[in-house]
Amino acid sequence: MTVVLADAQPVVRRGLHALLSPSAEVTVVAEAGTTREAMRSAASLRPDVLVLDIELPGFQVGVTLQEIARMSPSTAVLVFTAVEDEGAVFAAMRAGARGYVLKSCPGDGIVRTIRGIATGEMILGPRVADQLVRQLGREPRNQQLFPELTTRERQVLELIASGLRNGAIATQLNLSPKTVSNHISTIFSKLNVSDRYEAIEVARKARLERVGPYGSAPDPMPGSLPPAHVRGATPLPGVGGSVAYAGAQSMER
Repeated sequence: MTVVLADAQPVVRRGLHALLSPSAEVTVVAEAGTTREAMRSAASLRPDVLVLDIELPGFQVGVTLQEIARMSPSTAVLVFTAVEDEGAVFAAMRAGARGYVLKSCPGDGIVRTIRGIATGEMILGPRVADQLVRQLGREPRNQQLFPELTTRERQVLELIASGLRNGAIATQLNLSPKTVSNHISTIFSKLNVSDRYEAIEVARKARLERVGPYGSAPDPMPGSLPPAHVRGATPLPGVGGSVAYAGAQSMER
């Protein structure tokens, strides 16, 4: 597993490097102290995991994470930060981050989190999860979500909103990648969106991003799948109370 560490503070990078070094399965391939360096490392090295602080100089949550996803779609991004702002949390998860953990997390917890992210987990720290619950709880309940979509298209949209890429969606639904691509094109057309990020935003507003283990959530749409992050999910021990969303089999590797 290859990892890039991006943090403005050298002491933080050194500390993370020291925590990860004893593991034979983890190789830190680069460190970055700015957003530009982080993006350059992601593009050139395509690490399995990019651990970054959203307080990096020049960082714009949605824009930067979406650009990283475009340049290195196989890289799982873990936000490791002191920022607890609700808007930042939502923007990061919406833009494709696979985890959001605060720097108060114990040392062994961050190591376990990085391993979990690399194997397909989606992991949130407990206070972060509480913020997502409160935000979703303020959104209106909508009982007739996307009636213009077919049952299969709603399933695909839910999995997009859960953070899965096309290959993982194809595996999840036992479809060919080409069929998934066709469904996504149809979804974009029907919802009048131009890309998956706009589709995720539409899905979020309709409460397709669920919070399962943390609190109440809307009833599934007729014909929809159970939330990907609930099926087979188990707590990841030793992550300072963090919860692991999604068994590795249900997330893109």
